[in-house]
Amino acid sequence: MTNETAAQSEPELKPETEEPQNGRAGLEEEGEIAADYLEELLDIADLDGDIDIDVDHGRAAVAVVTEDSDDGLDSLVGKKGEVLDALQELTRLAVQAKTGDRSRLMLDVAGFRNNRRQELTTLAEEAIAQVRENGEDAALKPMNPFERKVVHDAVAAAGLVSDSEGAEPNRHVVIRAGS
Repeated sequence: MTNETAAQSEPELKPETEEPQNGRAGLEEEGEIAADYLEELLDIADLDGDIDIDVDHGRAAVAVVTEDSDDGLDSLVGKKGEVLDALQELTRLAVQAKTGDRSRLMLDVAGFRNNRRQELTTLAEEAIAQVRENGEDAALKPMNPFERKVVHDAVAAAGLVSDSEGAEPNRHVVIRAGS
């Protein structure tokens, strides 16, 4: 995986195997702080949802879920996940205000990021097959930092190399045919 420069909405992405600075206990604390923040937000917005906390790939992972139809949480996702991205940043800032450390917390609402991860993995696999078949680099459409990371991980798992090029909001992944 190629290191990607930090974007406005995403701190520098580190390899998933790297040991977190503050350990699992610190990540669990981040999750608890984020959960408290999100519970207050859900109360203010009069939305129903449960908070799941986990540690995934060296990051605190927090999800807002509901047993009912996810329609009520759609307002927290927004068009193409734009509201979710903003809510994630606000949640990270709330965690940072309490801990004093920058958070790399990942937030999901109503399974949006999980579903998007699956879509992007499929897209990446198709692009990888195309690169292998025709031997030419493949440039994908612009993506946010989360989306680019999913693609970079899929490309690395396939044994190829990828880079992020361009400036926000047109930053995109290029899958390289050969080194």
